[in-house]
This record gives sequence, C-alpha cells and structure tokens, in this order.
Amino acid sequence: MRRDRVLLGICLALALTGCHRSAVIQPPLANPDPQLPKQTKAEKAQSAADVHTRLAQHYIEIGKMEGALEKVKIAVSEDPTFVPAQTVMAYIYERINDMPNAEIHYRRAVELQPDKGDTNNNLGQFLCHEGKVREALPYFDKAIADPFYQTPDVAFANKGGCQLQINDRVGAEASLREAVKRNPGNPLALLQLTNLLYLNGRYFDASAFLQRFDALGQSNPDSLKLGYEIESHLGNTDAAHHYSKRLLSQFPDSEQAQALNQTVRP
Repeated sequence: MRRDRVLLGICLALALTGCHRSAVIQPPLANPDPQLPKQTKAEKAQSAADVHTRLAQHYIEIGKMEGALEKVKIAVSEDPTFVPAQTVMAYIYERINDMPNAEIHYRRAVELQPDKGDTNNNLGQFLCHEGKVREALPYFDKAIADPFYQTPDVAFANKGGCQLQINDRVGAEASLREAVKRNPGNPLALLQLTNLLYLNGRYFDASAFLQRFDALGQSNPDSLKLGYEIESHLGNTDAAHHYSKRLLSQFPDSEQAQALNQTVRP
C-alpha cells in the first residue's frame, strides 16, 4: 500500500505503494512593515523555524537527508510548537528508518493540532504501516471530521487500506468507495478498491474500476498484473493479453513480470 499522507511543508512525489499525496505548503511569513510593531519573541522564533523547515524541505527534495535532519533540528529548537517542523522531522526519521523518533514527532504534531486533518491522517497512516491498525483507525476518523481538511479522500483511502490489514473487507469497501466519491481521481483508492473487488470475486466491477485507474496514466507492475488476472477470470483473452504485453514490455525486470513470464508470452 502506498503512502498517501499529507505532509505539512513537504512537496514530495509519492510512488504508488501507495498513493497520491497533496502537499500543503505553509505560506511564507510576511515581512513586517517598518511602521508596524516589531515582532514578538514568539513570532521571531516561528519565523526562524519556518526558514529552517523550508531549508530542510529543500534538502529532502535533493535527497540530502542528513542535511535535512540537521536543518529541521534547528527549526524545532527555535520553536518546538511549529507543527510543520515537527511533521518534517517525523517524515525524515521515517525515511531513515528511525521509527521510534518518527512516532514521537508525528504524535507531537497531533498534540499541537489535535483537530487538524493533516496531522491526524499522518499519524494514522504511520501507525497503520507499523501494524498498529486498531490504534490508527480513530485518527483517520478525526482527520475526516475536520471540516477544513482539504483532502478527506486521502484519509478515507488510507483508512480503507488499513482496514484491509485486519481483513475488514466490508469496512474497507465503504471507506474506499467514499474516497472515490470524494475524489474520482484518487489513484490509491481506485487501485485498492479494484484489488478488493477482485479478492471478493467481483471481477466485472473490478475491471471497471481498474479501467478508471488506468485512465489516470499511473500504471505500475501491480496494476497491470491485476488487470491480467481480472480479465483472465472474465475470459477476456484479448484484454488479458493486452495487460500482460504491457507488463512485460514496460516493467520487464519487475517481480510481477518475472512471475507472469513463466506462463504467459505477449
């Protein structure tokens, strides 16, 4: 399952393991007018934290995680209440596989903004990936309950994927359908719903949702292999052949292609 998490202050691409992610970038703090009162100590601390958080983001984008961590540590030291810094620090720790510290900072972000959709979705998805599914689910509900959360479809998609981990197929389908209802172009929701329908033997419905996913132009080895399996079950030989040909030509070194190549030739 891909990560479909909204990270405050991060503008990063997301591979479909999965998911699509919208980045919420904090607006730059305005320079005070010379005639206005000078910044307070707290405002100066937040301004400094903002600058270093943005520098950390830049280092992440160019793949320099050590430099990113150094900058975001400065940001947190400047203003421990600056949520984007806490979120970016959590993300960096997760990227370098320091899960205990990642959890600390995701939780800190929620403590600072307990009703915000972004922070709750982030923590919920982290806990889900750590196998703490039942603890994770309420955080998705809190994210969805935020009336100002701009991407509730992301939280619904993440919740659905999490529910699948505990084999709650009924709950997962409801969550994933709601995600697609909120955003018909959510690739994570479409692919996970396709897979769920396939597992439930509803091949015709699965084929329809996979076509919608395919139209987004985000095909990957998993989706193409799934397409082959679905169309094979439906007896659509030409469609199955089309998916297998695409898989073997576009992703010849993938595990899915290797497995398919044992029995199928384009």
